[in-house]
Amino acid sequence: MKISYNWLKQFINIPDDIEKHESLLTALGLEVEGITDFESVKGGLQGIVVGHVLECVKHPNADKLKLTKVDLGNEVVQIVCGAPNVGAGQKVPVATIGTTLYDKDGEPWKIKKGKIRGEESHGMICAEDELGLGASHDGIMILDDTLEVGTPMSQVFEVEQDKVIEIGLTPNRADAMSHMGVARDLRAGIAVNEAAPEFITPSVSSFHVESRSARVDIDVQDTERAPRYCGVTLTGLTVAPSPDWLKNRLLAIGIVPKNNLVDITNYVMHELGQPLHAFDAAKIAGNKIIVKTLEAGTPFTTLDGEQHELHEEDLMICDEEKPLCIAGVYGGENSGVTDSTTSVFLESAYFNPVSVRKTAKRHSFNTDASFRFERGIDPNITEYALKRAALLMKELGGGEISSDITDVYPVKMESFEVFLPFEKINSLIGQEIDRAEIKSILRTLDIEVRNVTESGLGLQIPAYRNDVKRPVDVIEEILRVYGYDRIDIPVKLNATIAPSSRLDNYKLENAAANQLVGLGFREMMANSLTAEKHHELTDQIDPKNEVRILNPLSTDLSVMRQSLLYGGLEAIAYNLNRKQNNLKLFELGNSYHQYQERSFTEQKHLTILTTGQVQANSWKATDAAADFFYLKGVVVALLNRLGINNLTEKKTKSDFLSEGLALNSGGKLVDLGVVRKSVLKKFGIDVTVFYADIYWNEVVKTLDSGSKAINGIPKFPEVQRDLALLVDEQTSFKELETIARQTEKKLLKEVSLFDVYKGDNLPDGKKSYALSFTLQDPVKTLTDKQIDKTMGKLQAQLEKQAGAVLR
Repeated sequence: MKISYNWLKQFINIPDDIEKHESLLTALGLEVEGITDFESVKGGLQGIVVGHVLECVKHPNADKLKLTKVDLGNEVVQIVCGAPNVGAGQKVPVATIGTTLYDKDGEPWKIKKGKIRGEESHGMICAEDELGLGASHDGIMILDDTLEVGTPMSQVFEVEQDKVIEIGLTPNRADAMSHMGVARDLRAGIAVNEAAPEFITPSVSSFHVESRSARVDIDVQDTERAPRYCGVTLTGLTVAPSPDWLKNRLLAIGIVPKNNLVDITNYVMHELGQPLHAFDAAKIAGNKIIVKTLEAGTPFTTLDGEQHELHEEDLMICDEEKPLCIAGVYGGENSGVTDSTTSVFLESAYFNPVSVRKTAKRHSFNTDASFRFERGIDPNITEYALKRAALLMKELGGGEISSDITDVYPVKMESFEVFLPFEKINSLIGQEIDRAEIKSILRTLDIEVRNVTESGLGLQIPAYRNDVKRPVDVIEEILRVYGYDRIDIPVKLNATIAPSSRLDNYKLENAAANQLVGLGFREMMANSLTAEKHHELTDQIDPKNEVRILNPLSTDLSVMRQSLLYGGLEAIAYNLNRKQNNLKLFELGNSYHQYQERSFTEQKHLTILTTGQVQANSWKATDAAADFFYLKGVVVALLNRLGINNLTEKKTKSDFLSEGLALNSGGKLVDLGVVRKSVLKKFGIDVTVFYADIYWNEVVKTLDSGSKAINGIPKFPEVQRDLALLVDEQTSFKELETIARQTEKKLLKEVSLFDVYKGDNLPDGKKSYALSFTLQDPVKTLTDKQIDKTMGKLQAQLEKQAGAVLR
């Protein structure tokens, strides 16, 4: 938001020390992001003086040029001029040697001494457009003959110099969306260390009705969306350019002036924070304004010529025949002020912030008016702002006020009352502040102290401070004005160490994240909002269970996600499009569901995705592509790290996975597998992606918080024996491992698969598994007899239960 320093000084009498006030505004919570210079005429007419043409003769070497001798006050110079209207005796603006002028595109160029067709020229006699004082280039600018020679042109035209402050306004500070609001805050900050400057507001005491000949009736049919609506009519107006002072105020904050009537509505909005709208009264059918909603799909053309289909909740300003304006957002094509306007109906209203925001987002509007309405303006300034604008229109448009003010305000919005305990102030701030200073700060913020007791203050908060509702909010107001830097930093820091379990959720999350980062994965964080269309990829996610956003920013962010896969695939696609082909990503986040009406559920997931190579190629390592077994190993290692070891496996079916596996331990903990090509295609991905969805809430439930037994390192050696077994093609390694562990529970420490063979020399429907068995006795060294006996027992049970035959 841009604030003119000169404009601020109309409200409070402050010196030109903007650097001091820059830091003060930031300390008050109105962060100054930058300060720029503004000049009503670019360059400020520096180096341009009033000259007197003493002599003007034809150039000896050019038919269309003239030689002039010009008195500049301190010297007489010769200037070659090509203007047809230059003549002896004139007072003219002269750009002296070294002066910088600006072309129509704002590009600078410098006046230099030179020769034109053989004759020296020491300056330039200027036209309006060359000085930035107008658009005319028909000839040189001829000045008033009474001006003194040598007078700087910056004094003749009173060039305004200003400083423009760019403030990063936070959404809660709706009260500071105007020059008056910023000035009020600045005054409160100044008053802490010195006498508070007088707060000067524009007077409207001269407002009176000249006639009652042009009354426009107002019918507010939707008082919930329009709690207050004011209007007044002015007639006999003349649309003309605004005076320079008004143009300069608007130009300084980046608004292009249009005409006096439109400029006044913009001026008052930025001055007081109250948006206004001026309707051409002659275009209001039936001489009546109706504030209501219309049927869904009603077409409406806005000022920019674009046609929109209205929503049934869009509040509209209508006459008896047609809609004129989207309330608080945008005017209609045929309702605004034009050059032929002679009478206006001036609107000043308070519209429901939620309603305005929904409408603005629904139609992708972002106007100065909607910016203010949707954050909440002052409902009690409505009539005052209307009078202020009407008086300016009367002054600058030459008309008269031709109706009483109609103010539809059925339920007055009262100020909010808060009781503020002194003890709470001291405990929250950590330091006692003088009570008289507290009351002084509150008064400068327009917070009225209604009563004072030994225990606290009874306060009345003005309606425009919609962000101050609780005692802590008032304390924040006191502290930001008092100054955070004035609060002492204690020399001693007290802290309490709270007992915590190793199974605290944040500890488990950190352990999982550290494990994955150590394996080369990168953590990602996707948006919890997603597109509704993604749920069409699967029948397993029911659209009826979606948590829908009432006021979505776009169709791509219209529902809460029911799966983290969508965000992960979007990240994969984004990186693949930028030639990042080797990806290992994980995300810890929630999915959101509504299984019953207004009954919402969040479920935490840890998802892992990988594609491409798991490690870069180097002189001592070849490329290793990600595959199903790599991902499974990562997941199992992660669960083992968390303390879950007794995992069982089961094939799983999913609309997302072409082949998948579920890992269980009591309940299902993980689904992992290969993402279907049909799903990948929807995201523009043409490589294989492996995905694991870990149900984090189930993992936390599975973890045992009891004591753990720790065994020392065995003193006796372990022994390895291998078996090459011929098994059925559908037999899995997990089945063989389970049989082996059930057969020998004391000596068998580990079973691993080190070779799989399918191909020639094997019977149909068979495959070869090469298994390695690790045996160890914790109390003695194994003998050959024990080893042979154990291996014989294992072989027999594998053959009996799984049909495994020794090759």
